[in-house]
Formats: sequence, C-alpha cells, structure tokens
Amino acid sequence: MHKVLLLNTNTEKRPYPVPPVGLCMLAAGIEGLYHVKVYDGVFDEGRSLVSLVVEFEPDVIGFSIRNIDDTVEERLIFYMDEILEKFIRPVRAVTGAPFILGGSGFSIFPGEIMKMTGAGYGIAGEAEELLPVLLSRILGKQDVSDLPNVYTSPGMKPGAKPTPTVLRPAARAFPEIDRWVDFTPYRQKGVYSIQTKRGCCHGCIYCTYPLIEGRKFRLRSPAGIADEIEQACHRLGEVTFEFVDSTFNDPKGHAEDICREIIRRKLRVRLRTMGINPRHASMELFELMASAGFGQIDATPDSASPKMLKNLDKGFTRGQIEKMATMIRKSDLPTMWFFLFGGPGEDEGTFGETVDFIDRFISPDDLVYMHLGLRIYPDTPLYEIAVKEGKLTPGQSVFQPAAYYYSDKISKNALRNMIREVSASRHNCLPADETAPSPAMLAEAGEMRRMNQLTEPMFRTLLRIRRQWKTDGRM
Repeated sequence: MHKVLLLNTNTEKRPYPVPPVGLCMLAAGIEGLYHVKVYDGVFDEGRSLVSLVVEFEPDVIGFSIRNIDDTVEERLIFYMDEILEKFIRPVRAVTGAPFILGGSGFSIFPGEIMKMTGAGYGIAGEAEELLPVLLSRILGKQDVSDLPNVYTSPGMKPGAKPTPTVLRPAARAFPEIDRWVDFTPYRQKGVYSIQTKRGCCHGCIYCTYPLIEGRKFRLRSPAGIADEIEQACHRLGEVTFEFVDSTFNDPKGHAEDICREIIRRKLRVRLRTMGINPRHASMELFELMASAGFGQIDATPDSASPKMLKNLDKGFTRGQIEKMATMIRKSDLPTMWFFLFGGPGEDEGTFGETVDFIDRFISPDDLVYMHLGLRIYPDTPLYEIAVKEGKLTPGQSVFQPAAYYYSDKISKNALRNMIREVSASRHNCLPADETAPSPAMLAEAGEMRRMNQLTEPMFRTLLRIRRQWKTDGRM
C-alpha cells in the first residue's frame, strides 16, 4: 500500500493553538486507500519532521498552508518564510516524493505559492473529493491537467474554478482529530474545532470565505454535530469545543437546533464560537447557547457606523447591532468584539460612531479588538475598489508585500493615534498589535485564577488585571 504523509505547517499559537481539522478530515477520507500519517507542526515546529520522513518513506507528501500572514500590518508576520525554512526545504532535502500543497492560505494565493515553493501540485479550495483522484493520478503517472482546481508547476488549467463539495454525513464529517494528532497540548491551551457548515452567503467586501468555501451554506445536521461532540467527550474527557464557522447563527434556526440537540442529550460541555451575526441574533438564541454550555462568543460587526456598515456590505444595521449587544449583556455571555477601521469612506465621524457604540453598549468586562487597516485579498470587492481608486494597479499581486486598504478621508497616522487614545482611556479596548499580554500579566492572571478558582474566560481575567494596572499606573 502506498504511503501518504500530510503535514500541518501552521505554528501560530496566538491567541490559542488551532488543531488541523481540515487535514484530519483529508486523512480520514483516504484512510484504507493509503497508509496515512499526519504530522502536526503547531508545537513540534518541524523539529522531528525530517526523521519522520526518513523513517516513513512516504510516496506523496501533502502540505497544508493555513495562513500567509497575520494580517496586522503594525507587526506583520509573513509565515511563508518559516514554512519554507522549517518544512518545505528540509523535507525536499531528504525525499524526492511529489509535493501537493493545499489549505486556506494556499487557496488564496495558489500561483504565487506554487512559484515560491517549487511544488509539483496544488489543490485550491476543498480537497476531500479531489485528493483521492489526484493521488491516484500521481502514483499512476497519469495526466492531471483535466482536474479542476488542481495546480501544477507550470500553472493552472485556464478557467478552472474551485467548486464546493457536498458535506457528507459519514466519516468525512467526523475527523476525530485526536486519532491523527497528539491532542494533549490542545487540551491544555486550545480547543477541539468543529464546523457546523461551510460556505458563506454574505458579501463583506474584504472576505475570502466565499472564495474558498462557496457562496451558499452547506449545513451539517444538528444530530451529526452532537454525535461528534459526544464521541470526542468519550475519548478525551473534559475539553473545550469551538465552532469555527464564518458565522455561527446563519442561516436562521440552525444554531438554535444545534443547541437544542446538545441540551436534549444533556451533554455537559464547554463551548465557544466565532461570528455571531446581528441580523439573526435573538434572546432565544443566547438563552439556548447559555443552556448548551457556551462560555464565550465572538461578535464581529467590524463597525457600528451606518455609513461604514453599508460600505463594507455587512448586511445588517446599527440598530441590529445595538439590539444584539443589549441581548448579550442581558444574557451575560462573555464576548470578544472585533472592529476594523480604515475601510472605504472611514473618517473621524464614522470612527466616533463606532466608539460611541463601544461606550454605550459593550460591557466593560468584555474585550474590544481595534484593527487598523483592511488586508486586501485577490478576487474580492475590496481589491476592485483599491484598483478603481488607484491604490493598486490591475492584476497587481498582494501576496508579498501584503497590501492594506486605508480610507482617503483620514490619514493612517491619524487613525492609529485615535485608536491608541481610545485604548489608553478604556481598559477593555486593545489595538490589534497589542493583544499579546506580557509574561508578567499572564503570570498574575494565572495566580488570580488559581486563588479565586475562576472559570471565566481568560480574557476577562486579563481585563481585570489590565484595569487594576491602569488604576495603579503600572501601564
């Protein structure tokens, strides 16, 4: 039986390490057809990789590339240099096996990454259906030029576009992450990641989700999702589960049904989620989430200015955000809020409208991230806007150096200073480039949690300390 090695090249651990759920799904999908191993680079960072390759002697090696950079221009980290240094080059030095690239980061910049790495093959978009076919062709030394979404070293077949696959209710929807990677360090610092759907029907001008996963929601059944959680609990015991969809409560009713199924089974679990959409928020939703075990949520309206919500094509209103924030405070669900500043049309007035919302509607116990500038990605409306405004030339690559959009109505420096002024006077507001707490703050937070037996999210403990340090003049 031929051997396939799948590598997770992601080493980023901020704000917490994320297990390679997509790679584990691929491994589960080809298990039985091939002898499969998964290498997880999050904690090992390539240290044992060469010896694994030499010992395992894979016939084909797949590299998952999750992130290109960290999107924060003020402290930009370009991950591809590390991926080359720690993963691609060391492996190439000890094997002549064909390389296949994939992952969300690769899918955004496939041509540039193929050229940079010299890999022979790449899959843009979802790979569950394509990977088995591509492996068979490669190992059989057959032509792959007719396969859609498949890149080869010279380039891609003209006109081939990523096409979303069906989310199957069988094994591929249950990756059992801990079967493929050592989950111990994730239990200590991270989460067990779960998708309830793929795709996104929203039109946010900067977002790549629809490009990678498609523009229609493809839902998993609430029963299947609860099955995965229940099985993982039996295998792992106490663990935190995170729903990693672009928006958790879209389409309306799906999130509620998931919560009801978890409640019906009387599962005692810790849950958190990204992306609560204000348009479909309700007290019923938040009450169900609290009953199901949610201890933390993320709210990502990006702005609270009516003008900017329209310019960013968010699909909801200031009034809907206000209603959601009021319901969140009433339900006392710990929340991290995310705002982007500098998009098309941003000015002092729109900035002030968002700050007014923060002051009036967000609990001081909840964290507010304030992000400067919008990362521009290819094939997005923001890219087209940047070209139209002369910020980019048609066809210009935004791979490296990364390109950012800033409004012409306010300077970048003025916007940066305004963000810093807000954060200086509000203990719960943080510029995106200052989100990593100091070792001293982390140590004090750990001691506070032990002494007081706190079970609240870590960010709330850190905010307590930040407020005290500001009062004491320690920051």
